[in-house]
Amino acid sequence: MLRIVWQHVRGRMLQAIHEAGFTDFQEAHFAVFSYPLPDGTKPAELARQKRMSRQAINYLLTQLAELQYIERRASEGDERRLVYLSPRGLEVAQVIFGCLQQLHAEWAQHVGPERFGAFVDVLRELSTKAREEARDELPGTLRNR
Repeated sequence: MLRIVWQHVRGRMLQAIHEAGFTDFQEAHFAVFSYPLPDGTKPAELARQKRMSRQAINYLLTQLAELQYIERRASEGDERRLVYLSPRGLEVAQVIFGCLQQLHAEWAQHVGPERFGAFVDVLRELSTKAREEARDELPGTLRNR
């Protein structure tokens, strides 16, 4: 059931993104444009967060940089390039956020604000549990980050 709703949400977000004029944005790009958004993130860390190989995430990052959705910048005194959303990428993030707000309002109207509030509370609780379990699965050195 979660998969059906998840697919519906992604479809609505992609539609909103395209309607906002970002027609070159592809569904695969959601791997980078999902919580947490990159903001000074190492590509290897992004790959770990998204449970992707470094090669796969770098392929997406190259595409997104060419489309001007992200920027790779090095910090002063460090030659490693980190991933940031570009101004164009921030616009897409705002479209996604607006779409999600609209969906939440529609769902709250459909099932009632109290039931929807309880649903969101349960999702928060389950996502916290899932993050804790995922962190517990990591080797000790990665878990302490």
